[in-house]
Amino acid sequence: MPPSQGSAHPFRLLGAYAALLAVIYALVFFTGDHSPSAKLGIDLQGGTRVTLTARTPDGNKPSQDSLKKAQEIIDARVNGLGVAGSEVVIDGDNLVITVPGDDSQQARALATTAKLYIRPVLFATEPQAGGAAPPAPGTAPPGGTAPPAATETPAPVPGESTPPAEGATTPAPQSRVFPAQAPPTPTPPPGGLTTQQQQAKEIADAKALRQSTDQQVQQVAVAAMDCTKPDPLTGNDDPTLPLVTCSQDGTEVFLLGPSRIDGQEIADATSGLNSQQARHEVNLEFKSGGADAWSKLTGEYVNKRVAFVLDSKVVSAPQVQQGPQLGGRTSISGSFTADSADELANTLKYGSLPLSFQTSEAETVSATLGLSSLKAGLLAGAVGLIAVLLYCLLVYRMLGLLAGFSLIAAGIAVYGIIVLLGRWIGFTLDLAGIAGLIIGIGLTADSFVVFFERIKDEMREGRSFRSAVPRGWQRAQRTNLSGKTVSLIASVVLYLLAAGQVKGFAFTLGVTTVLDVIVLYLVTAPLLMLASRSPFWAKPSVNGLGSVQQIARERGQARSKEMSR
Repeated sequence: MPPSQGSAHPFRLLGAYAALLAVIYALVFFTGDHSPSAKLGIDLQGGTRVTLTARTPDGNKPSQDSLKKAQEIIDARVNGLGVAGSEVVIDGDNLVITVPGDDSQQARALATTAKLYIRPVLFATEPQAGGAAPPAPGTAPPGGTAPPAATETPAPVPGESTPPAEGATTPAPQSRVFPAQAPPTPTPPPGGLTTQQQQAKEIADAKALRQSTDQQVQQVAVAAMDCTKPDPLTGNDDPTLPLVTCSQDGTEVFLLGPSRIDGQEIADATSGLNSQQARHEVNLEFKSGGADAWSKLTGEYVNKRVAFVLDSKVVSAPQVQQGPQLGGRTSISGSFTADSADELANTLKYGSLPLSFQTSEAETVSATLGLSSLKAGLLAGAVGLIAVLLYCLLVYRMLGLLAGFSLIAAGIAVYGIIVLLGRWIGFTLDLAGIAGLIIGIGLTADSFVVFFERIKDEMREGRSFRSAVPRGWQRAQRTNLSGKTVSLIASVVLYLLAAGQVKGFAFTLGVTTVLDVIVLYLVTAPLLMLASRSPFWAKPSVNGLGSVQQIARERGQARSKEMSR
């Protein structure tokens, strides 16, 4: 049987692997942050754990279904942002989010919901310094004209908008709410109310003042609005009612009409840089119903303002330049950075949470235990690999060095790939992933053993070491490919069905399995092909095949005797 195609050019194959390593480490050292360090998971580098307490408008306990839905959405956002190594678990009535590093704001950002409403702007003014005392009913707020009632047609104001046309439909309240900002230092609830009851009372009072349809109450709300204080109404406003609120940067107070479009009509959201205006924007694509509503709204509000209200705060209130705008696409502009635009687009894309959350606790997770486990795991892996090498040297003599070289070649490539994966897709290496790496690299030694045993089978048939190697390779590669295929299928299935750190184990095992096949064809086989052509490696004292050659001679002598009879 002739040698497999390509085995006659071992130097080319070894050169191809060397070129592959050169490309990998060129990318490691000359792209990204140029750091050769792999990203570590929470259990190795530590992280930040934020406990989010669910709150409901009526003060009742959240349902487990709502908590599970919130957990699923946050998991989707984690994947969308590439925040690898994060954990989201349910703890009673709370959600606990753990992210690598010491930035608790990232965990809070993952819990945001982006309840988006598009409302017409009925009135806008600058906020009173520190929030003015409520004026008497029927009087205008200090320093400005009285805002019009949301149920009446306002007087034309340059640059402002008019309320929606009569008969305009308004969406039902979304069954999702946006997490509140970090609460102020808690104080004992007055009147013996529980914390949940006090929160429900604050939400109800805020709605009565800031979502009233009475013109005099609206005037009071605009004058009394303090944009520097935490907003109890955050994420709990009724979209069918008017709303008095602030801009996100706190520079304007708005009186807004009922919502015309809600975030449930968003089909997709992406972020990008508007090169013409040199600012980051969030681009929205509406579903069919939202596209029709947007076309109608922009047709009614040409040269007037509409507000994008995110979590009860106005993100942007642009003036409609032309309308109606067809195609179901628009963009949100504001004081965005590239990261904040990405976060908002990711949050809008994956939907909003069915609950509102407030941060109740934030703590740093120590990596001391993980580092101890890492040292123990690496020590165990080193001991195991050394034992494999000793076995190969004992059984296969000097040829065992080829197995060691294959292991080193595989290890170097694996580390470079892990560094690049951490840089490109945010992959973080944890203890389970290290276990997968050790097992995967060990499979490289297994491939060598299978190859060498097939060589011994060929030599027992009376072939020389030189002729046995290519024929043994033909038989070994079928066995190895079958084994690698089964291992890869198991890794894929485990990755798809598992969760948490088990996914990291399956991922690294799959990566090393694929790399093992590459090492088998580009390193192990070419090295043995070269060894088979060398008189030095053909010596029984060097390759450890003396006993096999003796068996072949005895079998040959026995066959000769039988034939002579």
